[in-house]
Amino acid sequence: MNTVGYFEIQSSNLVRELEFYKNVFGWKFFKEENLPIEYYRIETNSINGGLLKRPAQVPPMQSGTNAFCCSIQVENFDKTQDLILKNGGQVALPKFAVPGKCWQGYFIDADNNTFGIFEVDENAK
Repeated sequence: MNTVGYFEIQSSNLVRELEFYKNVFGWKFFKEENLPIEYYRIETNSINGGLLKRPAQVPPMQSGTNAFCCSIQVENFDKTQDLILKNGGQVALPKFAVPGKCWQGYFIDADNNTFGIFEVDENAK
C-alpha cells in the first residue's frame, strides 16, 4: 500500500491525446459514463490511468513541468487525508466516489504539487 497506483493526463483536446497514446503505446481507452466530467479510463500493461479535460489553461512553455498527476493507493482515505493536512498539505478537490471502484481526492503539497489518493471500495457511491 501507499504506492503509485493510478495516473491521470489532463488535456485541452481529449480526442487528440486519446489517439496519440493509443497509437504510440497501444493503450486502451474506455469512456466513463457515471462521472460529472468527460473522463476516459486508460488500460496499460501495468499502472492504469485516466484522461480528462484540463480544468485550466495549458501552462506556458518554460514555466516548469507540465506532467501527469499520480494517485497513491492508500488503506484509509480519511486517515491519510488527516496526515496530509497535519503536515502542511491542502485539499485541491475533496473526497468523491468513483462509483463501484474507489474513493478519490486530490491534494497540494507545500510546493504546490498536485497529487491524488484513493481507497479501493467497490461499494463507493
